[in-house]
Amino acid sequence: MKSLLSSRAWQTVGLLWVVALLNYLDRLMIASMREPLKADIAMTDAQFGLLTSVFLWTYGIFSPLGGFLADRFNRRTVIVGSLFCWSMASWLTGRVHSVDALIIMRVLLGLSQACYIPGALALIADLHRGPTRSLAIGLHTSGVYAGAALSGMGGVVAEHLGWRVAFAGCGLFGAAYATGLIFALPDPASQGPGSDRPPAAAGTIRISAACAALFRTPAFLTLLLISALVGIANWGVYGWLPTYLRDNFKLGVGAAGVTATAYIQVASFIGVLVGGIWADRWSRTQPRARALVPAFGYCVAAPCLFLCITADLLPIAIGGLMIFGLGRGFFDANLMPILRSLVDERYSATGYGWLNFVGVMTGGALIYLGGWLRDSHVSLARLFQASAVCLLVVGVLLLTLRRPSSATAA
Repeated sequence: MKSLLSSRAWQTVGLLWVVALLNYLDRLMIASMREPLKADIAMTDAQFGLLTSVFLWTYGIFSPLGGFLADRFNRRTVIVGSLFCWSMASWLTGRVHSVDALIIMRVLLGLSQACYIPGALALIADLHRGPTRSLAIGLHTSGVYAGAALSGMGGVVAEHLGWRVAFAGCGLFGAAYATGLIFALPDPASQGPGSDRPPAAAGTIRISAACAALFRTPAFLTLLLISALVGIANWGVYGWLPTYLRDNFKLGVGAAGVTATAYIQVASFIGVLVGGIWADRWSRTQPRARALVPAFGYCVAAPCLFLCITADLLPIAIGGLMIFGLGRGFFDANLMPILRSLVDERYSATGYGWLNFVGVMTGGALIYLGGWLRDSHVSLARLFQASAVCLLVVGVLLLTLRRPSSATAA
């Protein structure tokens, strides 16, 4: 029975890896289609930027509700429903002919995607209860990185076949995959005792009780602060690093974009695997390993990020960015395992939804702040230096986390 559960647990990770890739591919590829999209549908740059903003706002606001749905109902149903709905939103995006319709599709995309990440990570954590949890979460997260990396291919497809083909193709593939996932994804309710949430969890949770339990847990409030600081650092770097590199190292638009993303993504991909394996093995002897590993990662990454911003040589800057990427990977592989050790496991998806909400909202504010700094003729280096300080604070806060004795954690 144990080997069967293990097989199904890893099967789940593999199946959801594809969904994670589609999740980020569908949300990000529009950024690479600016010119073809504007040539087909008349819009200003502000309106084009709004397409991303409304997605982020919707995704962030509805993430706590999406997490609650994954706690309240069967996780498989929520995951498959989320994938099918956002795939339909992507397909419909390729059929609209006005800016207003595009905005509506982006709202629908954010609404439906808000249910996926909290539910998927909670399901993986349900199935991986021993010393495989961080690696399993890390492998799933590598699908997110793969989707982010492939999102640039949307521009290539748009250039040769049209932007509508890119959205239609992703939407149809996602809908077909969701249909197959109904039968392929293991149903937690059928896997026996100990393989999923307690039987009393599904179908009896109220959102008021979930939020009350989470927000009266001091460690969860600390984790919310950590998520806000990580959101500040990540979105500050991802939103404005290409511009900074272009200005400071006199790189072309393409070279600055690749330098700002490729090295970090590759390092993060390595980081989720290394950080997951390290935390899992160390957790056999150290109960706080899953918090200590990302704490170490960010305590090292923070000064390296600071160094890469102040460096005059591009290779040094690239080295600092790669260490920042490793630290990010360490954190991403262990965030849900940390959450599960701090709160009642019945509310873990809801809790992750709140972490998403805080991270996205603070990140969006940082993107705006970066624009305000440039308009005020203040160097973006100040923004990145503040991001480095935030990561150092995150490292220290992770060191303070302790599992409350009253938590029903797993």
